[in-house]
Amino acid sequence: MGKKQGDQTYLFESPPVLIGARAVVGPREAAGPLGQYFDLPIDDPLFGEKTAEKAERRFLIEACNATLEGVGIKNEDVDFFLAGDLLNQIISASFTAREIRLPFLGLYGACSTVAEASALAGFLIDGGFANNVLVGVSSHYQTAERQFRYPIELNLKHKLSSQYTVTGAGAFLYAKKGAGPQLEAATVGKVVDYQITDPNDMGAAMAPAAADTILQHLEDTGRDPDYYDLILTGDLGEVGMQLNAALLEQYGVTLGSRYQDCGAMIYGGNPAHGAGGSGCACAAVTVAGYVLKEMEKGKLNRVLVVATGALHSPLTWQQGESIPGIAHAIVLERQGYS
Repeated sequence: MGKKQGDQTYLFESPPVLIGARAVVGPREAAGPLGQYFDLPIDDPLFGEKTAEKAERRFLIEACNATLEGVGIKNEDVDFFLAGDLLNQIISASFTAREIRLPFLGLYGACSTVAEASALAGFLIDGGFANNVLVGVSSHYQTAERQFRYPIELNLKHKLSSQYTVTGAGAFLYAKKGAGPQLEAATVGKVVDYQITDPNDMGAAMAPAAADTILQHLEDTGRDPDYYDLILTGDLGEVGMQLNAALLEQYGVTLGSRYQDCGAMIYGGNPAHGAGGSGCACAAVTVAGYVLKEMEKGKLNRVLVVATGALHSPLTWQQGESIPGIAHAIVLERQGYS
């Protein structure tokens, strides 16, 4: 059926090229094991602003502007800006769009937004509707705590399964042609709900969606896990990563050492950050930083990125609803490798 492969996967006939990206992070992220890979570490988590919400916006604006400047693309040459975040009415993305003044499509996929936006960028470029598409996502520890849990001033003790929202932003510029990794394929996920109700155990809520999308991608493409140098889930953290691997093994799929998780990587298992990192920026800065730089070195050739998201809100949790999960996957491949 043309570009569609199987039930949920799309192979791009003219793969878009990821010609530029930037990872902007806060001090905790810069101090972690991936710190050397991040482009712009910021010492002040408030970025000189009066509120955390304004700071998050500043992180995203900085990432977007730095990405465009890095490849010498002017704003008027960008056809679409696809962006999202975790806050009500995606205010970080919307106010960033107000600042950089690009045709804007706001997205909400929770922490899966970077893969959702990248897939849509691929559809727009491969479909002939755009030449250049800018993708951006952000999150901030203080803004997420205030919206989804409790203000940090209360200093409440977190559970071991809790995750620490990454402060930062990632931006990516996809183009019809140029130098950089190609966006080879995308698998659009379905909402999966295992009736997890604990907002302090997001990894368990998202792991079933990750497993579902990975299984669907492998079935649609006829590929084995060893086709990829790296299979990277978004922000399951230590708990969700183990659950995802266990779910896949029930279906006879073993990912082995090629499997890593952004949430488990970004803080290096530091117990101060619970089960690991989370937030829209978690997958974004890990891909923009670690993955792309390892691809530039030739250490990674094919990477399956499976960004995960928990599709709940404080209101639905207070009303006794469970936490649905979503996972979208994209394939990044070095040009000329196939």
